[in-house]
Amino acid sequence: MKPDWDKLMKNWNKGKKAANTLIADVDCTSDGGKALCEKVGVKGYPSIKWGDPNALEDYEGGRTYDDLKKWAKTNLKPVCSPKNIDLCDDEKKAKIAELQALKPEDLASQITAKQAEIKSAEETFDKEVKALQARYEELQKGKEEATKKVKDSGLGLMLSVQAAAPTADGKTEEL
Repeated sequence: MKPDWDKLMKNWNKGKKAANTLIADVDCTSDGGKALCEKVGVKGYPSIKWGDPNALEDYEGGRTYDDLKKWAKTNLKPVCSPKNIDLCDDEKKAKIAELQALKPEDLASQITAKQAEIKSAEETFDKEVKALQARYEELQKGKEEATKKVKDSGLGLMLSVQAAAPTADGKTEEL
């Protein structure tokens, strides 16, 4: 994917498009990129994020150059935000005005509460995945034990006897 992403960056970040949008990459394993990646919620590599830098979303489309280019042409453009209020519908304009009217500490409190909801959902997910993994391992072990028990009870011998028995035409089966 890296060569296709590099090609997209090179071809996209020039001309009119570069005035309003940017395609870039960050090395999340380096000291310089680690903090940014944690801030925007990168959990695995490679990850593609897009949108308002303050509220990035996960990209879930194709990973070839053609897929990325097609998606970028359709989706990468200025979007509704406090800085681009003219791009907002009336409902979004009203919501932005409502949020802008809040005291800074009230807005910060609401943001903290929403982030806590996300963190709670992630913690629940992680806990349940661990429980599923433990159950999977338990089922896998049970299956392996049951299979071994059946084989040890004489299945192999039964199969050998069956294969050696003459068929209706008097011949024995051969593999």
